[in-house]
Amino acid sequence: MEVRAIAKNISVSPKKLHRIVDTVRGKSVGEALLILQFLPSPAAHEVAKVVKSAAANAENNFQMDPERLRIVGITADEGMKLRRFQPMARGRAGSVHKRHSHITVVVDHEEVKNGS
Repeated sequence: MEVRAIAKNISVSPKKLHRIVDTVRGKSVGEALLILQFLPSPAAHEVAKVVKSAAANAENNFQMDPERLRIVGITADEGMKLRRFQPMARGRAGSVHKRHSHITVVVDHEEVKNGS
């Protein structure tokens, strides 16, 4: 059974989050949290919070073992854009788009392989 957690309107652009999300896709939850802890980007903290939330949802709502959880899907989608204006040369106004993201994490039980 797949369990998901979603964080909406994170004030980091999706382009910056894609690099972080790609590093933890397919990893176990414990390994992903360890990787996210040592990444230099401040956005890794936001991704770690969503991964922890998905693991807690699986443990508390569906009684899954947190040691056997694996990230089967993680996406960083585009959220809202704040449109601001910045003064430019010759009395013009240039537009500034402050991008936000939605982070979705899906975790599931890791399959146990028999050594035969």
